[in-house]
Amino acid sequence: MERGTKNFLWAGLGFLIGTVGLKAATSETAKKGYVHAMAQGMKAKAGYNDVVEQAKAEFDDMKAEAEFIAVSDKDVEAAEKATKTTRTARATKATK
Repeated sequence: MERGTKNFLWAGLGFLIGTVGLKAATSETAKKGYVHAMAQGMKAKAGYNDVVEQAKAEFDDMKAEAEFIAVSDKDVEAAEKATKTTRTARATKATK
């Protein structure tokens, strides 16, 4: 075959495949498949969002607990410092 004939056949084959592919892509069966695929994607996204929300809630709980512990530690340190100051003041008064 000549080169021009081969090119013409390939172009015709490409057009035929494109036309058949377009018909297949727009058929009712294909549309139902697309809808089901989109529904599965939406379910996956909803599941992912649930997992992320749970992780955020766990993080917030841990953060709140850590802040409570940090504040409690500061209160204990302040009380100890006040006690030391009071003891030092009493000791100073006692020596005078």
